[in-house]
This record gives sequence, C-alpha cells and structure tokens, in this order.
Amino acid sequence: MQSLIKAVTRPLDSLAAWSADIPLRLFLAWEFLESGLEKWNGDNWFAQIHDAFPFPFNYLPASFDWQVSMWAELIAPLLLLLGLGTRFASAALAVVTVVAIAAVHWPAHWSTLAELAQGYSISDNGFGNYKLPLIYLVALLPLMLKGSGRLSLDALLRRR
Repeated sequence: MQSLIKAVTRPLDSLAAWSADIPLRLFLAWEFLESGLEKWNGDNWFAQIHDAFPFPFNYLPASFDWQVSMWAELIAPLLLLLGLGTRFASAALAVVTVVAIAAVHWPAHWSTLAELAQGYSISDNGFGNYKLPLIYLVALLPLMLKGSGRLSLDALLRRR
C-alpha cells in the first residue's frame, strides 16, 4: 500500500515543486491588477474614507495613499506573474489589503463576535464585507513565506 501511495505522490511532489504557486500567482495577479486598473481609470475616492485608514496611512495625504495603492496594485501583480520579487510583491499587496479591510471592509459598528461574523460575506448588508480581502490575505501568505516556485524568475536568478 505504501509503495502505491509513493508511486502516486512522487510525480505530484515533483510537479508541485515546479508549479504549486502558479494558480495563486495568477489568481492574485488578476484580482489586484483589476483593482489597480480601476484606480488608474477612476477618480480618487480615498478622501471620503481617509479617516478610517490605519496608522500611519491616515496621516499621509489621501492623494499620496491613492497613488501608492494604485501603483502597488499595478506593479506587484506583474511581479507575481513573472515570479520576480514574489515575497516583496506579496507583502506589498498584503499591506494594501489590510488597509482596505480597515478602511472599507471592516464593519463600522459591532459589539459581539456574532455581529462581527456577519461581516464575513461578499455583500455589505451593514455588517462589513471582509470575506474576499481575507481570502486574498490567506492566498498571499504562502507566497510571502515560500516565495515563488521553480517556474519563476526568482528561481532562475537564484540558480545563477
């Protein structure tokens, strides 16, 4: 039985070393690039919510935060696609996501864990909507911890 398990898992382990991170990189690159392009083509609405930004971002000008967020969401996804600076790009996107959760997605008022749990949704019914950004954070975590796999520019640079 163990030899059968090894026969099945050995090729999967080999494949995983080359490609396990690729679905995460593609998913996150798409999601964040889409958000960055919305900012690129849209108007700065950060001034309306800037008081909700966590420290130190609430002390910076809203226009500066808008630019930093937009450029992070345009450049970091391209780095993820290439597998270049994957840990740095993932960390930058995690910071953007935490600020977004604090400023936009976290419920404005809650007094019990049950009320807070109601915000774990994709639609805002007055309780926040932090489910999707939390999914992004969970997906970014393995890339921050492990970096990109063997099929990346990071791996190519490490080999040289």
